[in-house]
Amino acid sequence: MYKDEKFWDRIASKFDKIEANDIAYKIFIEKARGYLKADDIVLDFGCGTGHICNEIAGNVGFIHAIDISTKMIEIAKNKASVSSILNIDFERTTIFDKKFSEGTFDAIIAFNIFHLLEEQQKYIQRLWQILKPGGLILSATPCMSEAPGLNFILRFFSIIGLTPKINSYTSNEMEQLFLKASFKTIEMNRIKPNSPQYLCISQKHGINNN
Repeated sequence: MYKDEKFWDRIASKFDKIEANDIAYKIFIEKARGYLKADDIVLDFGCGTGHICNEIAGNVGFIHAIDISTKMIEIAKNKASVSSILNIDFERTTIFDKKFSEGTFDAIIAFNIFHLLEEQQKYIQRLWQILKPGGLILSATPCMSEAPGLNFILRFFSIIGLTPKINSYTSNEMEQLFLKASFKTIEMNRIKPNSPQYLCISQKHGINNN
């Protein structure tokens, strides 16, 4: 079992309802559509219950949607089946799966995932590896250092074991993680006014020496 899988399995059905009613998802989906092309091969990294990948499936060639939660994947698969979406492969795995070879993807979706990762730089370097030259990471991340009150509450919940560990950083610190891994920033803005959640569009370029 993957680390934190039990937590995400337990909240999967509630999480699906949250996704459906969160305006941030709608904003992100519309922004992503503006960057995606009809023949793109896309990775949805941490797909959750499939809200984003199911919505963008008609805009791209094929999507590999992955998550560590079995329950999340089950819900995502069912939603795709109900909507007769055939160009998504759902799988319980990670980005370090060896079948994702160098230069596999045109774009990678990473919605609300980076703040949950330990060793973020290791993950970002792996994303650089599996992207094609010029490929994009389309991400949204809560930068919790810019919301100290909420950050304190979430840190407390993680300490007592109610939630997974949350990593805190500013939007500038998050951007530096990508720049260090040889990405360039195409766009970076708050998704909603006064929100600590930032949309970040990053493009693979140069040579990763890490």
